[in-house]
Amino acid sequence: MAGNPSVLVTADLLGFPRRLHQRIRAAVVGLGVGSADFVLTATHTHNGPVVSTDVTAYTLYNITNSQQLDLITAYAEWVGERVVALVRDTLAAPARPCVLDYQVTGQSFSINREAMPEVETQLPVLVARSAGGDPLTILFGYGCHPVAAPMLAEFDADYPGRAIAVIEQSTGVFAQFLPGAAGDQNPEPVNSWIGVEAAGAGLGEAVVRAAASPGRPVSGPVESAYAELDVPLDLPPDLDGFRQQFAARQANTAMPGWMRRHAEIMIGQIDDGSYATGVTVPLQGWVFTGGEPLRIAMISGEPVAGYAARLRQRHGGPDGAWVLGYTGELPAYLPTDDLLAAGGAWQYASGWSPDHPQIGGGAMCCYGLIGHFRSQGQDGAVETTIINGLAELLSRRRCG
Repeated sequence: MAGNPSVLVTADLLGFPRRLHQRIRAAVVGLGVGSADFVLTATHTHNGPVVSTDVTAYTLYNITNSQQLDLITAYAEWVGERVVALVRDTLAAPARPCVLDYQVTGQSFSINREAMPEVETQLPVLVARSAGGDPLTILFGYGCHPVAAPMLAEFDADYPGRAIAVIEQSTGVFAQFLPGAAGDQNPEPVNSWIGVEAAGAGLGEAVVRAAASPGRPVSGPVESAYAELDVPLDLPPDLDGFRQQFAARQANTAMPGWMRRHAEIMIGQIDDGSYATGVTVPLQGWVFTGGEPLRIAMISGEPVAGYAARLRQRHGGPDGAWVLGYTGELPAYLPTDDLLAAGGAWQYASGWSPDHPQIGGGAMCCYGLIGHFRSQGQDGAVETTIINGLAELLSRRRCG
């Protein structure tokens, strides 16, 4: 790594909004860490505190009280300060020599809730060891929504927190969870205390077994790259038709409240011209170049499992590529072309809904976006844009 620190921070949050992510990133860069060398991730627990005061505070949670919004703002600022302080303290701590090894084991409690063929079973494990082979730190990941626990009005880290506890109690070393491409992946069962304990225990025990014996050696230098892609939405030149469809959705009392509130917001944005025509999607790539390369592809937002499958296929399978989601910030769900075309069993992750498929629906309502993404054959198609962007970031000629 030629003396340059590589920093990876994970928080038990649903995700970081863009403003908070960018503020944290700027502060960490100010500490002497390269922007491409800093990775911020969220576990995406659905029982984490709200940290965003944008339109999603209203659409998702129906928050309108100014005092509540002020509390959210203050808490988000505290979170940002804590992340920066953690990085500052870590950089000031004594460095400890280590060697790295990587292997991939598996778990099978995830299912594709959109009835697509891709199901995440890969469980990557990266271990830092002393010269004598003892584990010092364990990083692991899995592509599955942390919704095993019932929905609560209090914090819960869901199955990743249970897995970390199992690993740390068994090994005595620090463990860190890195979420994978989990946009269309759910644990089976969901909303079950028995399920969350079983998933966490199974995941943690699998990591402990894997870490007991070294995987293949991984070494530097680490070549890193960061980019922000502009991904357009599929919008017509004239939004009068969109406005009519949103008005019909808002008036439809059979629709869930969050979708009707989203329609209300979109009508206002059409009227004043403030709607977004695209989404900024940060991407990162780390390539461990010593020996057989290990490429870590990092995607912001909620990529569905198809992205992990395609990237592993391009870059040497699971042993050569580790795919992360929920890194940096949380701009939107990221469907693949086939999911956009099919709509999915839940009619959610595709970003459109059957009542009015042209306008933003499903997950786009959660993210306050007016339309869904463009698909194969259109300029700026979401899958092509992201896969090609990551291919460049993971190319050794571009990293660094």
